[in-house]
Amino acid sequence: MKILLIEDDDALIALLTRSLSSQHHIVDVVKDGEMGWTYASTFDYDTIVLDIMLPKLDGISLCKKLRGAGYTTPILLLTSQYNTTIKVQGLDAGADDYVVKPFDIAELTARVRALLRRGSTNPLPLLSWGDLMLNPISCEVNYNGQALTLTTKEYDLLELFLRDSYRVFSNDEIIDRLWSSDDFPAEATVRSHLRRLRHKLQSAGAPHDFIGTIHGRGYYLTSSQNSPQSLISSNDNSQPIHSHQQQTEYLAFLQETWVQTKPQCLEILSKIAAIVDQLLLETCTYPEQQQAHQKAHKLVGTLGVFSLTSAMNIARQMERLLNRSILLSPTESLTLQTYLSELFRDIEVNSPSQKIDSPHPGLSLLLLIDIDQNSIQSLTDIADNHGYRTISLSTIEAADRYLFSNSNPNLPALILVNLRESSSILGFLHNVHLRLYDQAILVLSDRDELIDRLAVVRHGGKFLCTANLTTEQIFTTAVSLIPLITTTPKVMVVDDDLDWLRTVPKLLQPWGLKITTLADPQQFWNVLQSVQPDALVLDIQMPEINGLELCQVLRSDPNWQRLPILFLSVSKDSISQQEAFNVGADDYLCKPMMGGELAQRIRHRLARLQFS
Repeated sequence: MKILLIEDDDALIALLTRSLSSQHHIVDVVKDGEMGWTYASTFDYDTIVLDIMLPKLDGISLCKKLRGAGYTTPILLLTSQYNTTIKVQGLDAGADDYVVKPFDIAELTARVRALLRRGSTNPLPLLSWGDLMLNPISCEVNYNGQALTLTTKEYDLLELFLRDSYRVFSNDEIIDRLWSSDDFPAEATVRSHLRRLRHKLQSAGAPHDFIGTIHGRGYYLTSSQNSPQSLISSNDNSQPIHSHQQQTEYLAFLQETWVQTKPQCLEILSKIAAIVDQLLLETCTYPEQQQAHQKAHKLVGTLGVFSLTSAMNIARQMERLLNRSILLSPTESLTLQTYLSELFRDIEVNSPSQKIDSPHPGLSLLLLIDIDQNSIQSLTDIADNHGYRTISLSTIEAADRYLFSNSNPNLPALILVNLRESSSILGFLHNVHLRLYDQAILVLSDRDELIDRLAVVRHGGKFLCTANLTTEQIFTTAVSLIPLITTTPKVMVVDDDLDWLRTVPKLLQPWGLKITTLADPQQFWNVLQSVQPDALVLDIQMPEINGLELCQVLRSDPNWQRLPILFLSVSKDSISQQEAFNVGADDYLCKPMMGGELAQRIRHRLARLQFS
């Protein structure tokens, strides 16, 4: 497909071009409205992505001009203005869709795909899977030539699987796709529809497992080429990214983004330097000094994103020095000038060298501790057959090192540990209970004593007597305790640092999180209601409305009191942290932060919420 991108932001052009090209689209780029008219009226495109604020001819005027000339190609508008008037003007001008900056690139490309399908001459082709055939135009379904009579929901379920046939769908995803927001059913209703659909398929000659189940994840279409293991490691955006090539591309993205961001950082430094010169000449006003403080604050966050720790620390010293209620003295201004020289040099010679840590694998890992060798082998084989992975450690001490000394452990969905005579296991249980998951530990024992059960429960674990159980029964009991975070969690990030907001979706994408970003806190409530996030990440210092106030607003609303809220700030002082917890924060993190660490902290909060 051929796409015309009309946008004057070089960084956004590079990001969109890369994303669309990776999906095998051909992208033409122009940077002003008049050139956009020339291209659109000269060449044929399948869709147009059009910014509203453009030189020479604005996006709304261009949209009107194209529609007035009879141009019917789908148009997607981009704008940084989140108000109804602009949206109505754009849609009235003839646009087909509307996206507000900053946005999630994955969401924007999905909207482009939807417009491409809408503009296609054959948007509803026949859907097939082996001997199954579904005709979306006539709504006829047959298996190996035998017609199936399905209810509306059974048909909808089958069409959902066929339209994305290599994907695992969780209960929540099925509900979101097939039911209105006013009519959400219980999960048992979904299972009931699936059971009847499976029965009808089987009656027509389909295998009994035509629609397969991965425990704790969801449902999928099976075939000889489509095993649960291959599905879990697929490249669907809702799944974690594991390959070395993809991790290399992830680092390359950081390097590429830094090349674009570096000149902006140097420009910010030059503006601060001009204000420092005025301070030395004693011609600077206090508002100008405050402007320099705000720029230094922005710089701290930006440098932290790219893990330029040395430069970030210098910028932080500048920020602290500029954050005064009076004008700086000449001596302090000279110190600031020294910081500036060091920072200019640091930014010029350094580049990101961010470590690529292994993405969190969702909830698919079982950690086995002090389990006998025969049981380990049997549990591992059963886990493999059910789409889980295992790590085996021989001692409690090794488990402690793995979970708490490793800066980025591959965190398990569940811990299975054998109960021995040593009391060290109780301390381990208590530590895990406090620092990782609630009720995420299953203690195995071949003796069934009340005193053992009480000790385990009091220290945050669950007890299972294995005396008369097979390994399969132990595994089934274990996986039934795994938190069912089977959908892609939605995370909303509110921060006035645009560089950070542009980067955070890419940083967190490998860990299976859907990110919505917002730079203007005044639009917070509208975006929150629209997105309905599962977790919220807030900056503290923002213009007009700060993060602490937003947190207080949520904690006073019954509908949002349980929403996990994490603060991510450059401020490391204990006062800021205490203020955050006082207003209802669940966690407090400091920049810079690796994508993996932030993703793990978010997932920990989601896991805790399920047990509360």
